[in-house]
Amino acid sequence: MPPADLILTGAHIRTLDPTNPQATALAVREGHIAAVGDEADVRDWQGPRTETVHLGGATLTPGLVDSHSHPVWGLEMATGLDLSAVADLDQLRAALRTADRVDGWVIAWGLDHNVFGGRPVHRELIEDALDGAPAFIRLYDGHSALANAAALRAAGVEGPRSFAQRATVVCDDEGRPTGHLIEHAAMDLLTPVLPRPSRAQRRTRLVELLSAMAATGLTGAHVMDLGGDDVPGLLGGVESETHLPLRLRLAPWCMPGVDAEGLAELIALQSRAGRHWRVGGVKFFMDGTVEGGTAWLEHADCHGQGTDAFWPDPEAYADAVRHLHAAGVRTATHAIGDAAVRHVLDTVASLGPGGRLAHRIEHIETVPDDTVPRFAELGVIASMQPPHTAYTRADHSDEWSRRLGDERAARAWRTRDLRDAGAVVALGSDWPIAHYDAREVLATARAPRGAAGQAQGLTGLQALEGCTSHAAIAAGDSDVAGRIAPGFRADLTAFGLDPVQAPADEVAQAAIRLTVSGGHITHRHP
Repeated sequence: MPPADLILTGAHIRTLDPTNPQATALAVREGHIAAVGDEADVRDWQGPRTETVHLGGATLTPGLVDSHSHPVWGLEMATGLDLSAVADLDQLRAALRTADRVDGWVIAWGLDHNVFGGRPVHRELIEDALDGAPAFIRLYDGHSALANAAALRAAGVEGPRSFAQRATVVCDDEGRPTGHLIEHAAMDLLTPVLPRPSRAQRRTRLVELLSAMAATGLTGAHVMDLGGDDVPGLLGGVESETHLPLRLRLAPWCMPGVDAEGLAELIALQSRAGRHWRVGGVKFFMDGTVEGGTAWLEHADCHGQGTDAFWPDPEAYADAVRHLHAAGVRTATHAIGDAAVRHVLDTVASLGPGGRLAHRIEHIETVPDDTVPRFAELGVIASMQPPHTAYTRADHSDEWSRRLGDERAARAWRTRDLRDAGAVVALGSDWPIAHYDAREVLATARAPRGAAGQAQGLTGLQALEGCTSHAAIAAGDSDVAGRIAPGFRADLTAFGLDPVQAPADEVAQAAIRLTVSGGHITHRHP
């Protein structure tokens, strides 16, 4: 018997393996679990170079996975001044007045739509706080931004633009840009003139971020973007020097207007991989956000917006999904509004039985009763982000709820309804839209905030499954991940308390004793 690389003992192990639900010790060899049981079962795996860690009664679970995150592209999004704590316009202007300049620019992110108090997002609200400096402020949803006059001039944006996808340079009645840029194509107009970190800076920030994520118990992430053409090289460069703290699965975007050549390139990308990362799947957008007026709704929002899909021709989206499915490529589709979710479900239904558990919908913020059971019936995976509920309010006074109206706001983030209906529900943070802390994902899944209400709270076990076994199903990895069993990946999280039995607020603050990803210890409690 070859010796183990790592032995963990003295643990309360929740294996999520129905054939062996409880254990106290395990052995790891070459990145996989070699044995699970008690100390006697792993004793023979001990060798001269085996590291043994006694966990002192900690609860060991399958490694936590963030099922929707942007750890590479998000480094660009989360650049500059963090405005996530700003609550009103006075606080916003005060923060901008003292903001550090980055190559002469004020760059900021994380701004809540509710700061504007229902007023239109407009550069005139911030101009006097910037002293003429160009400014680019990303709103929290990642689908919109506010640019001031100097920034618009630098990018040559002087009026409305047309795009192949749904996107808008918002203009006033005289055709002058208000500074509100809605959706990626509009925001990308400023990309050529924005300050950009060097490759070395990006590498350093990436390793720091992934290490910080590991400290919250994360062992992997489903990355809902490729992060740029150079990202495979960036990840490869990191792996040439060290071990990636998280296992990353990247899904490049498929955007409206894609042709046969573009689809072929997406299929070819699926072969790209390193030791601890790989391209796996393709990401689509069927709509935008409720707050930005771009969620695709079956009935318009209170401003008369939301009746258009992100793909001007929704059937072209369905054709692209069918093409990728035939090539064996999994898909994930951003769909927030009820019309968007319904169209994705209809598309997967057209694939027949072979579409089961191969395709997923991201976000699913508001859906009617008849939509909920279709997830389980069709085998469509629901990928949801409980921390997003914090941007809403129980009294429906927030921007998200006001736009939808009480009836649609009352069916917010139906996480529990989907689980009770038999759907696979994978959980994540959508960092940097919300904080990456995996403990907060577990806690808010059990105690949703704002409009979602406590009725949508999961049990402790269901929340844990959302970040482990259900996340593995969502990635097509349920035969090697999501459980603690011999032959499975050695992705493990050790809590200072039992995340299933402890109250949700205590789980949010739980000590993470140990994080192991691919057999490597990526975080150890001091």
